[in-house]
Amino acid sequence: MLGFLIWLTLFVICWPLALLALLLYPVCWLITLPFRLLGIAVDGVFELLRAIVMLPARILGGGRR
Repeated sequence: MLGFLIWLTLFVICWPLALLALLLYPVCWLITLPFRLLGIAVDGVFELLRAIVMLPARILGGGRR
């Protein structure tokens, strides 16, 4: 909602810039998509490594709360 209000304000102040931003948003989203997917994959690898390192402690009973 806040993004839409900012865009409306930009549209009132400078409508060509607002239309350019509206047209370039999907392009920017597509360009950043591989980086987001890479971030998800790297996060998954770090979670796997954390689980492997913490496994002996969990087996010995360190995981009880």
